[in-house]
Amino acid sequence: MLSLSGLFLAALIAATLLPAQSEAVLVALLLEGGDPVLLVAVATAGNVLGSLVNWWLGLQVQRFQGRRWFPVSPARLERAQAWYRRYGRWSLLLSWAPVIGDPITLAAGVMREPLRVFLPLVFIAKAMRYLVLALVTLGLM
Repeated sequence: MLSLSGLFLAALIAATLLPAQSEAVLVALLLEGGDPVLLVAVATAGNVLGSLVNWWLGLQVQRFQGRRWFPVSPARLERAQAWYRRYGRWSLLLSWAPVIGDPITLAAGVMREPLRVFLPLVFIAKAMRYLVLALVTLGLM
């Protein structure tokens, strides 16, 4: 049986640069009759925390970039930085999006986006994604 801690962990990992999906876990728990508000809150918390990991890695990119385990190539990092320079902090509202979302949160750290700006924008993006997914799953949208 899937649990809240499993959902939190799946959402956290999915928001990092590691390949993972949390949507299937959320949908499964919703279909089992879990409390939608609690499930959306747990998934959002995990996903925002994962994005914070990316932001922190971005702050540390000069220190980590040459290491074998660092999951972002210089070319991918440059693309994310170019996107961030072009669209600025508002691009964090796309942090929910597959493929581009995680690198944007890393780029925000590289570009030294203040945490007081980063957190609210990422929270809004992540919460809205899980809310829409929950509403669709429950047939309310």
